[in-house]
Amino acid sequence: MTSKMIKIESTADFEKLSEPAKALAEGKLVAFPTETVYGLGGNALDAQTVKKIYGAKGRPSDNPLIVHVSSKEDVYSLAETVPENAEKILDILCPGPITIILNKSNLVPDVVTAGGKTVAIRFPENEIARELIKKSGVPVAAPSANLSGRPSPTTAAHVAEDLSDKIDYIIDGGPCRVGLESTVIDLTITPPRILRPGGVSQETLAALLGEVTGYAPRDEDTTSPKSPGMKYKHYAPKAEMVVFEGKTCRDAILKQVTACKDKKVCVLTAGQTDLYDCDVIDCGKEPVEYAKALFGALREADALGADVIFAELPFAPGGIVTALKNRIYKSCGGNVITCKS
Repeated sequence: MTSKMIKIESTADFEKLSEPAKALAEGKLVAFPTETVYGLGGNALDAQTVKKIYGAKGRPSDNPLIVHVSSKEDVYSLAETVPENAEKILDILCPGPITIILNKSNLVPDVVTAGGKTVAIRFPENEIARELIKKSGVPVAAPSANLSGRPSPTTAAHVAEDLSDKIDYIIDGGPCRVGLESTVIDLTITPPRILRPGGVSQETLAALLGEVTGYAPRDEDTTSPKSPGMKYKHYAPKAEMVVFEGKTCRDAILKQVTACKDKKVCVLTAGQTDLYDCDVIDCGKEPVEYAKALFGALREADALGADVIFAELPFAPGGIVTALKNRIYKSCGGNVITCKS
């Protein structure tokens, strides 16, 4: 099987979504763009289809999925109750790059939630995603459309690289706007807790809801996680990777590049292109640019045949940097060197 690629360039092309939407409703798998990363979608109400998602990705079945909807109203059938703080998020921050954790209704199969009593629900900003889900007539369970453990896909080409012989359709909607997965917030506890940082910051959520517990790696539940991204190594390139954090990270990387003459080195930089005597991929000098470029850069480094990747991370904390650090730390398996200024 080779995936059928469907390119959507504007709302005028939305009629092309009828075919993959029908396929979704019938239990087939469709990769589609969101503002965060590309998702691998299947009918969330069909347990057998959801099992196919896990199989295509090689994803452990104890790693729960996010259910995507096309409107606020769709949330009510998936959740046992929708509390006031969820209403605020849905009204003010949605559609957008945020996922809410609520107690699940009986409509949601256990395979979606890895046997847990809560469900992760997202109302995406991307118009193609919303139109596809609306046309399908079903909520769509969708993890990132990559092989489990690989860098998440932010273009249709990334999806095809991993899954072209495993799924039915790939919808090409161009590059993803954010480039990192959604923020996940658990609304079943008080105060609410961020389980995965993403495109909506803790500062934004706290301004809306009041007290919100920020993401902390020590809080991750590796036994029965409520959210994806909490239990297994994620986003990893094939090459060994080391992250250098701090304002003086470039000096430290220069020394490492010099010491690695017997290896093919690639450096991910933050706005610097001519400093290093090796392959260089510039991810952008602003955190938003770097976050959008990260996963593609990891794939590019692998394509270059890198043995080792050194990554600059000179940014001050706060905002999208929290999410960026979360992903890049997981990408390198925690192999981080802090460079003192």
